[in-house]
Amino acid sequence: MAYFDAASGAPLHPVARQALMASLDEGWADPARLYREGRRARMLLDAAREAAAEAAGCRPDELVFTSSGTRAVHSGIAGALAGRRRVGRHLIVSAVEHSSVLHSADAQEADGGTVTRVAVDRTGVVTAQGYAAALRPDTALACLQSANHEVGTEQPVAAVAELCREAGVPLLVDAAQSLGWGPVGGDWSLLTASAHKWGGPSGVGLLAVRKGVRFAAQGPVDERESGRAAGFENLPGIVAAAASLRAVRAEAAQEAVRLRELTERIRGRVAEAVPDVEVVGDPVRRLPGIVTFSCLYVDGETLLHELDRAGFSVSSGSSCTSSTLTPSHVLRAMGVLSEGNVRVSLPLGTPAQDVDRFLEVLPGAVAAVREKLGAPAPATTAVREDVLVVDALGKRCPIPVIELAKVIGDVPVGGTVRVLSDDEAARLDIPAWCEMRGQEYAGEEPADRGTAYLVRRVS
Repeated sequence: MAYFDAASGAPLHPVARQALMASLDEGWADPARLYREGRRARMLLDAAREAAAEAAGCRPDELVFTSSGTRAVHSGIAGALAGRRRVGRHLIVSAVEHSSVLHSADAQEADGGTVTRVAVDRTGVVTAQGYAAALRPDTALACLQSANHEVGTEQPVAAVAELCREAGVPLLVDAAQSLGWGPVGGDWSLLTASAHKWGGPSGVGLLAVRKGVRFAAQGPVDERESGRAAGFENLPGIVAAAASLRAVRAEAAQEAVRLRELTERIRGRVAEAVPDVEVVGDPVRRLPGIVTFSCLYVDGETLLHELDRAGFSVSSGSSCTSSTLTPSHVLRAMGVLSEGNVRVSLPLGTPAQDVDRFLEVLPGAVAAVREKLGAPAPATTAVREDVLVVDALGKRCPIPVIELAKVIGDVPVGGTVRVLSDDEAARLDIPAWCEMRGQEYAGEEPADRGTAYLVRRVS
């Protein structure tokens, strides 16, 4: 089985396993105690903090360990907002942040604060100008991920951090996806990360708060971790997380070159071998090992099952794989095709032959799913009337787009297809289909049920 979902959770690094087993024997005592076993545990904790701080690019006394990356984000945002409450209650985030950041933004609004969500372009990148325009006198905090977890696009953190610094606004960087590859550039104020993203054990997060940042920890606190992460430290997990971070950093430069070559192979071959596919994300400024693409006329969940049966573990941001039947917020913000979405994220050490075998299997898997769904033939020639109505009410992605593709040739050039749909994904996928197939998306209008999407045939 080839595991291609490292962006969700990387396999445990051998160094993490070794450190975890050793620290179970040596680091079980309370590091706050002064007896021998406690002092030994304290030495292990201090050494792990120093190693993690060096990797993060901060001082050891600026970094605390939390129970997860999500907890680090929640605590970091809440503490920074509370520390600057006298300044204001305005929060800035990008539209493609991890759900932990967006959930914190929702909580801020529910509590009476305000939030600005900065838009991204079609590759998933924000601009520094977008953040500059969002800054206000009452802005308490800005957040920006270092790289996107779904499409791998890297963000201009250094430029945004400079703008925020000039405005006197702290910037929190979610570095969960990138910290294993290298330090985050720029003069950031707070940083969060999660060990299971780089091959450490799950249940360990990092929160760095630079000196001088106003921060007020929220909720009950105790004497541990500077009062910012209450509870007994998961010392074996912390030691393993720090050891694996140092280990993956040591091999990151060489491995990045190799994985970039493999993902370039995927990006190029997928576009050649699979008809009607859109490769998404920035083609250059992206993390090693992550490549994401979307296939027209494909049910995402069915495609993932086909690939799983063929021996490949991949993930998806498709609305068809979600119980909510709504597209990924990242794909939605980018305005790209969401149906049949596949994210391939290669772990360290992925053999090139596994990638080659994936590229051999993928075209057949996509074709099989399309055949099951009755996807359209490459071309149709019948011409009947100037306006056709496609009733796709009650049908979920990718059926509305499939039905549209089947009849677009049934109207003359200049004619219109009116697609009726109550699936939220259609609002994203129909315009994306038009762009891919060279047709004109003429907008949407209310219907008795759902929404009518208008497509004009131009070729």
